[in-house]
Amino acid sequence: MKKQYASAAAILVAAAIVGGIAGNSFYTKRHFKEDIVKGDGVTEVRMLSDYNPRLKGTIADTEIYVLKGEEPGGSVLVLGSTHANEPAGHMAGIVIEENAKVKKGTVYVIPSVNQSALTHNDALDGAPQYMHYTTKTGELRTFQYGSRATNPIDQWPDPDIYTHRSSGQSLSGSETRNLNRCYPGVEDGTISEQVAYAVKNLITTDDITMEIDLHESSPEYAVNNATVAHERAMGIASEGVLNLQLEDIDMSLEPSPATLHGLTHRELGDFTNTYALLMETGNPSQGRLRGKTDEALVQTGIDPCYVINYGLGLLYVDYSSGSFPMELRVGRHLQGITEYIAALGSNEPDKEIIVEGIPSYQEMLDNKVGFYLK
Repeated sequence: MKKQYASAAAILVAAAIVGGIAGNSFYTKRHFKEDIVKGDGVTEVRMLSDYNPRLKGTIADTEIYVLKGEEPGGSVLVLGSTHANEPAGHMAGIVIEENAKVKKGTVYVIPSVNQSALTHNDALDGAPQYMHYTTKTGELRTFQYGSRATNPIDQWPDPDIYTHRSSGQSLSGSETRNLNRCYPGVEDGTISEQVAYAVKNLITTDDITMEIDLHESSPEYAVNNATVAHERAMGIASEGVLNLQLEDIDMSLEPSPATLHGLTHRELGDFTNTYALLMETGNPSQGRLRGKTDEALVQTGIDPCYVINYGLGLLYVDYSSGSFPMELRVGRHLQGITEYIAALGSNEPDKEIIVEGIPSYQEMLDNKVGFYLK
């Protein structure tokens, strides 16, 4: 068994070496650099390695877009692509940094927090590698569709059992590459742990008031169209969820489980002073009940298999329209961010953040994602 395991590792390493030497498609696609445009409201671009130098020069080092207002106030950190097969968070982060302008306080956006996960797809899923959007000027822009987990090329091999460092909790070995099981991180740990440590260090160093981690989940998963909040963030989350519901946006509120470790809403709330939140929205392209997984499914959320399962009462989202498109999912994230920022200022006036230019839920539904890309 050990011999076969080593052979598999050797194949992966050899593929990486050959790809690098020959410059073939494996190497090119893995290191594809997305054309994310720096928005007019961005006042500074930092790197994740600024908060953990061990990441410098690695594929995991990624941009942090800082949008700072002229007036002091609170701060919020938005994380996209924790799981790179949940693209609404990735696109929501990009839309914010390319469009938002901050008047008071500071907004930090990391659209590709697990950039390694954007460089590959989940084996045997048949998922697309890219997503395409046409901007309002007619330009075609390309973004990557990745995996739930860090690329094994960057972190090999998986242990039989993954032991979460700070809690000692034991999980399946593959969870070692799940960024959202690695917080609060380890400075000199695996690539995933190093990324988690950098995010935690960013929050601590810059004293970030609130953190929002953007996720998607299978329509058949119970925690769906939901916000998960650390106990210290429940007041802000409650107000934000109520306002979303008053706007006819279905959103439930879930407390962060105290015994489930490694997740942003638990560990960042425990190990920093930030108000830690995580948002989930339904995504048919990652569910287990889906049919063909192609770019059309990622973009439109139209799947006849989910129509059947909605009729059987097996889903936790309203799939009566027969679709769950990208603009709906991105719009939910953006409206949620707007409401939680407002709730933060309502609860703590000295931490108020005033930001303009984030599209509303209805604007995103009406205009689609491409309209808000530069």
